[in-house]
Amino acid sequence: MRRTNAPLVAALFACIPLFSTGCASEDAAATAGARNGGRGAGGGAAVPVTVAQVVRKSVPIEITVIGAAEPFSSVAIRSQITGQLNTVTFTEGDDVKAGQVLFTIDRRPLEAAADQAQANLDRDVAQAANAAAQFKRYQDLADRGIATKEQVDTARTSMTALNATVNADRAALDNAQVQLQYATVTATISGRTGALQVHEGNLVRANDQTPLVVINQIAPISVAFAIPEARLPELKKYMSQGALRVTASPPKDDAPAAVGRISFVDNQVDQTTGTIRLKGTFPNEDRRLWPGQFLNVVVTLTSDPNAIVVPTAAVQAGQQGPYVFIVKDDKTVDMRPVVVSRTSASETVIASGLKPGETVVTDGHLRLVPGSHISVKTAARGEDTAAQKGAS
Repeated sequence: MRRTNAPLVAALFACIPLFSTGCASEDAAATAGARNGGRGAGGGAAVPVTVAQVVRKSVPIEITVIGAAEPFSSVAIRSQITGQLNTVTFTEGDDVKAGQVLFTIDRRPLEAAADQAQANLDRDVAQAANAAAQFKRYQDLADRGIATKEQVDTARTSMTALNATVNADRAALDNAQVQLQYATVTATISGRTGALQVHEGNLVRANDQTPLVVINQIAPISVAFAIPEARLPELKKYMSQGALRVTASPPKDDAPAAVGRISFVDNQVDQTTGTIRLKGTFPNEDRRLWPGQFLNVVVTLTSDPNAIVVPTAAVQAGQQGPYVFIVKDDKTVDMRPVVVSRTSASETVIASGLKPGETVVTDGHLRLVPGSHISVKTAARGEDTAAQKGAS
């Protein structure tokens, strides 16, 4: 029979619990280190973050939407007569002034018509003068008993008819002169011309569907946009106190936004979208805004002088709502839920959850859990400050 070394086996089984206990201790230490932001049980490196202070300051109450620029006024220039287009006196895309000559149309048929109307008027004026003289002669003869009453009436009728003919001739002459004026087409507004639709030598027709050119007035210019109907009472409240400031800027444009004023509020809410249409008027002297261009529009209603503000980057979205990481005096962080009132540019206004003077984390959230130790990076070089020493 094979012998077993009983003392050796007993010694091996006695070591197994000790080995298991040692492994469990190492796993617990590793887990604690991970929860402690990388410090480990022995106190390793802190999590580098950037921070900002919670401040109380005046923040405007705004409505931010997307809008589109529209011409302040737009006119489609059409011919009011039929004829050959003789000259075009501008280059498409030019800025023109009201009253500036744009086109000339062949005047010769119109001049001939005006001359004919003038001749007809001269003829009928002469005949009317003769009829008046005849009537006066017959009136004198009738007073002396020589002419009959019938002859007097006939002379009066002839005089009246010819006077009416003279009036008709004058109207025809006025119309011919107006038609002659239409041979010179002028700009009815000041603005910028678009593409030329008809060129020299073509036959143009009165009130044709295709305009000769379209003029858009872009200085000033209008910006149309819509706001939710829920903001309408607020808008009306502050409009009753004075003109509201509105700004507009093209996307990805770092220049200061153009400033205008609200000039139009539609008379009904669009029930299909739940919005109401508004327009702002902008001087646009620098031609920065262009018709058809999409713009970022901000309507400033009023200003909240005691708003509690943090950088927008500090506010994180969680399953229970927005929250921030608060930096405590011992250089550890704590997660705190907040209620967001609104966002203005790169800042967020907090309705509740923070106090002025507190410090919040603005970058480095991914490595943080409640209780993590931190080191603050400088904004200029991104190096750790002495906060790490204070935490040790």
